[in-house]
Amino acid sequence: MSKETILIVDDEEDIIELIKYNLKNEGYTILTAQTGEVAIKIAKQSQPDLMVLDLMLPGIDGLEVTRYLRNNEYTTDMPIVMLTAKGEESDIVAGLELGANDYISKPFSPKVLIARIRAILRRRRKDSLNEPEMIRKEGDLIIDRTRHRVTIEGIELDLTLSEFELLSFLAQKKGWVFTRNQIVDAIRGENYAVTQRSIDVIIVGLRKKMKDYASFIETVRGVGYRFKE
Repeated sequence: MSKETILIVDDEEDIIELIKYNLKNEGYTILTAQTGEVAIKIAKQSQPDLMVLDLMLPGIDGLEVTRYLRNNEYTTDMPIVMLTAKGEESDIVAGLELGANDYISKPFSPKVLIARIRAILRRRRKDSLNEPEMIRKEGDLIIDRTRHRVTIEGIELDLTLSEFELLSFLAQKKGWVFTRNQIVDAIRGENYAVTQRSIDVIIVGLRKKMKDYASFIETVRGVGYRFKE
């Protein structure tokens, strides 16, 4: 089975070469760009399977690239992994809100980056073959969307609608980081008036009910939440 094509976008040549070397060893086909303008052009022409995108670029920055790709019919579903300077929480949140799938903070481990890329591409292949999972199992945790119930070790949890929808949403995209605004939009709809603080309260209540399985919901400091991989 041939590996997917990945576009690496960074204005630092040594970063490109580091990522390129490691991904080529994994069998991926690599494309590269050092500016946002070139990245957009390659993305539209070649339609790679995934983009590794640095946010700090000359000219059009990574956030603008993400915004453009998400609004283009040929690239709207292309997975994007952002590369960010450590501590740029506001940029991370902005990138995720615009539609990036995940992020890695610099300096980063190539092994961690490869693992993130594999996970995203694996989920993408699975999504292209199957309908969204109606029953999800994580050990003794079972989320059944058809019956609208969650059980742990055979015991049903007494969840509110918001708690169930939040848990189900995170579990369907295991490992993906979501901001509080994205979670609100997913479980209530874009026009529902609820604060980000409400999401934190729901998470606290959900974790209490999940007890030993509470660690499945991970807090990503300054960004949001994800379901543990």
